[in-house]
Amino acid sequence: MVLVIKLLLFTCIWPTVLLISHSDHHHHHYHHHHPQRSFAKRHNSKRELKMRKLDSTKMRPIKSEQLLRIEDHDFALRPSFGGSPIPVGIDVQIESIDSISEVDMDFTMTLYLRHYWKDERLSFPSTRNKSMTFDGRLIKKIWVPDIFFVHSKRSFIHDTTVENVMLRVYPDGNVLFSLRITVSAMCFMDFSRFPLDTQNCSLELESYAYNEEDVMLYWKHGNESLSTDEHISLSQFFIEEFSASSGLAFYSTGWYNRLFINFGLRRHIFFFVLQSYFPSMLMVMLSWVSFWIDRRAVPARVSLGITTVLTMSTIITGYFQCLQTWIYTYGSVSSLSSCLSLNMQL
Repeated sequence: MVLVIKLLLFTCIWPTVLLISHSDHHHHHYHHHHPQRSFAKRHNSKRELKMRKLDSTKMRPIKSEQLLRIEDHDFALRPSFGGSPIPVGIDVQIESIDSISEVDMDFTMTLYLRHYWKDERLSFPSTRNKSMTFDGRLIKKIWVPDIFFVHSKRSFIHDTTVENVMLRVYPDGNVLFSLRITVSAMCFMDFSRFPLDTQNCSLELESYAYNEEDVMLYWKHGNESLSTDEHISLSQFFIEEFSASSGLAFYSTGWYNRLFINFGLRRHIFFFVLQSYFPSMLMVMLSWVSFWIDRRAVPARVSLGITTVLTMSTIITGYFQCLQTWIYTYGSVSSLSSCLSLNMQL
């Protein structure tokens, strides 16, 4: 009985032993006949591992949020919350003055607005002391000053081809935040001396939520904080010198620091001479020609008179409309002058 059991076990195990032996012999035979291919495979794998160590793009990058430790702080609070107000420096580069509207009493300006402040929560180690630059995607995750334009009607941040926003962070926590903005703001004008008038306009910057106990606004480089393009010009005005100033504004919520961008506009009298005065004088002088025309040339005298009358009536119609507006506004000099200015432009 025992002999029968041994015979059965030997019968079951023997094919497996033969299969393993045949596999080892085949593997040894393959390496014996192809030694160069095996060596090349091992050499390529070592070379690939070495290149992977040298190539920094294969390494897992450190996210900017991790380097700046954004997740470790509450950026809903301003820097040094509960302490002294944080200084926020401002400088402005004016790219262009796009338009001046006497009727709406406003102006449109395109400018670069730059903010400077220090947030120690954003400091990071750097052996080369180099800054890091980001686009607008990081702005929503950190604290930035809430500067707005006082008396503005319309404004927008340029977004072609991407949003024109730049954030630069230095290792010690200093931050530069730059925007490219077009803004339309009010300018209270006086037309009592039109068209020999001079208008003084200003663009005012202020923090919306933080009063002087939290944020202290100042011009970063004093009077040199305001720079302009040398080629800025307008068809109807001479642009006088730009200047920067500062002050305080009081609301029911407290005192707020306010920065002013001041500039003057002096009207081109030559523009209105060509646009209105010269055509009117020319029509009057043209009407005098009829005195030198033979009285028997009736068609010529009639055509000349009708042309003069129609031209002058077209010019005067707008002035009558301005006079009507002036009566409805109870003798407002500004409304009358702005209406006259608009009709002269048309």
